[in-house]
Amino acid sequence: MPRAPAAVASPIAAGTRVELEQGARLLDDRLVAGGAPWRVLALSGASRDVVRRWACGDVVRLGEEAFARTLVDRGLALVRPVHDVNRDDVDVLIPVYDDVESLKALVDHLNGWCVTIIDDASHDPDAVADVARHAGATVVRVDERQGPAAARNAGLAATTREFVWFLDADLELDDPASVLVRLGSHLGDPRVAAAAPRVRGGSGRRGRDRFERRFGALDQGATSALVTPSGPVSFVPSACLLARRSALGDGFDPTLRVGEDVDLVWRLGDGDWLVRYDADVTVVHPARSTWRAWWAQRDGYGRSAAALATRHGSRLAPLRVDPWTAVTWAGVVTGRPLLGVRLLRTVRDAAAQRLAGRTAHPVRVATTVVFGATARSGPALARAAVRTYGPWLGVAALLARRRGRLLAVVALGVAWRWRRRRVDPRDVPIALLDDLAYALGVARGALVTRSLEALTPRLVTSSLSWRDVLGLSASSNPNANPNANL
Repeated sequence: MPRAPAAVASPIAAGTRVELEQGARLLDDRLVAGGAPWRVLALSGASRDVVRRWACGDVVRLGEEAFARTLVDRGLALVRPVHDVNRDDVDVLIPVYDDVESLKALVDHLNGWCVTIIDDASHDPDAVADVARHAGATVVRVDERQGPAAARNAGLAATTREFVWFLDADLELDDPASVLVRLGSHLGDPRVAAAAPRVRGGSGRRGRDRFERRFGALDQGATSALVTPSGPVSFVPSACLLARRSALGDGFDPTLRVGEDVDLVWRLGDGDWLVRYDADVTVVHPARSTWRAWWAQRDGYGRSAAALATRHGSRLAPLRVDPWTAVTWAGVVTGRPLLGVRLLRTVRDAAAQRLAGRTAHPVRVATTVVFGATARSGPALARAAVRTYGPWLGVAALLARRRGRLLAVVALGVAWRWRRRRVDPRDVPIALLDDLAYALGVARGALVTRSLEALTPRLVTSSLSWRDVLGLSASSNPNANPNANL
């Protein structure tokens, strides 16, 4: 893929409004935490006052352009550029396979737009052509079905406009102009390759519809973020994706029938491009029409993890955890919680030494960071474990002599879905089926690819090494590197 413009050559323009990301926060007047990956950044000099101003929604002033770019690229700040994408500069690409009714409902809202429909070998090409004719759209016909990735690439090859808007044929998009305005504003930043809205399930009365509205497979949550493999939003779906053509290169990987959007977004990131998720913009993607199709979708997502792991390695690890968190929660599960508490105290003390001189309250901040992050990670780890290993954890819990702790992990992992929602008992069986389908899909994918990459947990590097924690490293000296991140 083409490389993004260099950060040093693309400062945030003076006059641009900047605000802290929703996941970022000031720990005190000298430290800001957040980003993707998460970090604590020490602020010095005038930068403290600048960040406080930006936290209140102030604009970038002369001399602050490069600093703003640094925070934006690290996922700590969000810019709100004034940039309108003209719809005449956008090619709308809609791949379709047989779903003519949904296609017609979508293109009815796109009259006057530059729409290209890619017919991926539908059984009734005349029906697709008829819909296109009435909507004033262009049709690109693929004679042999190759999947959505190849279909989108065929649309890319047949069009030329500066921006490309990928839409699924069954997407419900009542006001495309307003969605384009919001997503297009992000592309005012020359380093942003693509932007995507929140994709929620439909509002039907069936159990699947209700579940999809609350826990849709494509829903990335209510918090906007920079999209990175190690961040809270690790990918965005191509069901509704506005992209800069010059960033896309050859487009999607046509060998991937599922997960091609994950692969595209991560390859954009590897080229130093930024991808934005804007949760304040919402579109609707209805649930599958039958239980069989619904199960196949979830199973397919699981199988795609193994295929993606052959390309992206440990990014697909089901559990990614630093050594301190791993030891702490392993101690809890095995009945030795004090082991983790002692270790965290030692890590806290090492972090406090690292923070000395950068904050007036190093121990308080270190306690908040170390103990707070570890506490928050526990339920998320349980959720990730159930998502990938749920069936086997359940069997192990039933067979184990002391099954209480394993059952608690399973229960916590299942219940974590409802951490921000009221529990509806009718959703519980569907949630269990969802996790079961995905976990079996991951296992099947591992067998097909003959790789355990998507099933293997990974320890991630911590800024504090064992030598730091044990007091053997020079970096434990508070004056060793006063500008380093925690």
